[in-house]
Amino acid sequence: MCRVSRMTTALALIADIGGTNARFALTDPTAAQVEIVEQRSLPAAEFASLHHAAEHYLAELGVTPRRATIAVACPVKGDEVRLTNRAWAFSRAELQRTLKLERLGVINDFGAVAWSVPALTPADLQHLYGPNEPSRRGPITLIGPGTGLGVALLAGEAQRGWTVVETEGGHVSFAALGNEEQLIAAWAQARFGRVSTERLLSGAGLSHIDAALRASQARTTREAASIELREAAQIVAAALEGHDLMARRALARFCAIFGSVAGDAALIQGSRGVVIAGGIVPRFLPFLRSSAFRERFLAKGRFADHLAAVPIHIVTHPNPGLLGAAMALRSSAGEDIE
Repeated sequence: MCRVSRMTTALALIADIGGTNARFALTDPTAAQVEIVEQRSLPAAEFASLHHAAEHYLAELGVTPRRATIAVACPVKGDEVRLTNRAWAFSRAELQRTLKLERLGVINDFGAVAWSVPALTPADLQHLYGPNEPSRRGPITLIGPGTGLGVALLAGEAQRGWTVVETEGGHVSFAALGNEEQLIAAWAQARFGRVSTERLLSGAGLSHIDAALRASQARTTREAASIELREAAQIVAAALEGHDLMARRALARFCAIFGSVAGDAALIQGSRGVVIAGGIVPRFLPFLRSSAFRERFLAKGRFADHLAAVPIHIVTHPNPGLLGAAMALRSSAGEDIE
């Protein structure tokens, strides 16, 4: 059994629960600096519920924390919480009772990423465009393609405190620009009905863009209908390798669309900075830099110069969700059941 090298009564549980992995750690909310220890990543498929996964982690460490903040990949409203991409659901009140917690906070997983930003060091961020100095005052737009498309807003500043606004901005309607994007939108609409930005800016979204472009090159309707989806990782690898023209077209179109959506989000939220997170983009940063992302981010008419002054950085911290959960715990975010 693992030994935790500090007074267990001071430690709190933090977690970042996604559709694939359930990440757990401990933190001391009374410490001068935010620190996360005893990190574990558990395959969600091996557990029947969040309750069972959390119990397994705590039993392995032999600790009984009094407080917890859990970030989950779904909207958080009221007592009942249902994960979007995992068949887990729980009552916040019941989870608090069964884990014997005095206080339990539940926040959106991308909201947790937003909470992490004030605690990130320069080594945790990579400059992409605009001024090289990250903004230390809000509003700051958080956006990140991963399993879905996360969008959040970080408001405030260090002296007066920070506030995170969790949003479902990834589900706004996709606005196609140019013939190729109209073709992609028509392909997606035929299969899914309404086309959101998340439908194209996520792991599955890159697969959809790739399939739509390959279908457009098919010689017959039957051939187009038989096009199978490729995994996002396969498309990225093929695009970076350089010999797969359709993979490069798909990834280039993904980057262009991402630039448009990031620019729109920055305008809507009045951003002083944009921070990109999520599991996809760090895999192809050089490709992104040479893509139309910047051009499309700035293509907002009279506000191009305004957006040129907005710094854009990418999170490189390995576990921003856990770091953000620790920050949210310190602020008691997510502890009130609406």
